[in-house]
Amino acid sequence: MTWYYRGNPLEQAPDECQGFVYCITNTANGMQYIGKKNFWRTIKRKPLKGKTNRRHSRVESDWQGYYGSNKTLQQAVEELGPNTMHRTILHLCKNKNQMSYYEMYEQFARNVLTDPNYYNEYIGGRVTAKGL
Repeated sequence: MTWYYRGNPLEQAPDECQGFVYCITNTANGMQYIGKKNFWRTIKRKPLKGKTNRRHSRVESDWQGYYGSNKTLQQAVEELGPNTMHRTILHLCKNKNQMSYYEMYEQFARNVLTDPNYYNEYIGGRVTAKGL
């Protein structure tokens, strides 16, 4: 399955973006999930021989095959198959702070904790004005 951003498929992670805020819709029952996902992750490599500092590499995450962290949603994907899930990117974000802000913004705006049409069971994050 493909991620869609503004109605178009997104096949490649934008280099200037850290991640995104998304909405996964179960087309069988209309339930939705709002979450965030990193395009990139950092891995530590061993230092070169004779060097003391660590080296870091930025590698692409598993975002293309990702279907959320919610257990109920994951169970629905397993039972119904990924073809029943429509994955939409709501916001492309330059840093993790923006990701947390827009995830919480969408979750509060949609009342995901009180609306029975959402899989979300938790809202949380740490946001500072500096990163926006």
